[in-house]
Amino acid sequence: MMTSRKHEAPSVVLESAVVASFVRGLATQDFARLGGALSGGAQMRALLPSGLREWTGAEAIAQRFAHWFGDTTAFEIVDATVGEVGGRLHLHWRLRLQAERLGAGWFTVEQQAYADTDESGRIAGLDLLCTGYRPEGDHD
Repeated sequence: MMTSRKHEAPSVVLESAVVASFVRGLATQDFARLGGALSGGAQMRALLPSGLREWTGAEAIAQRFAHWFGDTTAFEIVDATVGEVGGRLHLHWRLRLQAERLGAGWFTVEQQAYADTDESGRIAGLDLLCTGYRPEGDHD
């Protein structure tokens, strides 16, 4: 069954607002706002340099982002994009940060994520791939 674009527009607008809230939360290190874009029972699977990890629940996922990107001495988003691939949301961000826990200097981290939303437009599933913290500088 085909639906007209007119019927899809409210969902797209809501999803865009939710995704914008997620990205703004990340950009401003407002992890409560980031968590507000997630459904209560959201699930995240993340392929990290240390292996595959999974979290369930908006609060647990928001806390994981706070662990990764909170408690920094300097933080900036270099690039962020949002799109769609085959009906799934595609999110990408590249960050630069400094944090005592990482050592001296700047680090870059890039993540790609594919997300599904629930009927309310909140993110219910997030599949994420992460580079890990990459030290900036001469790599000869």
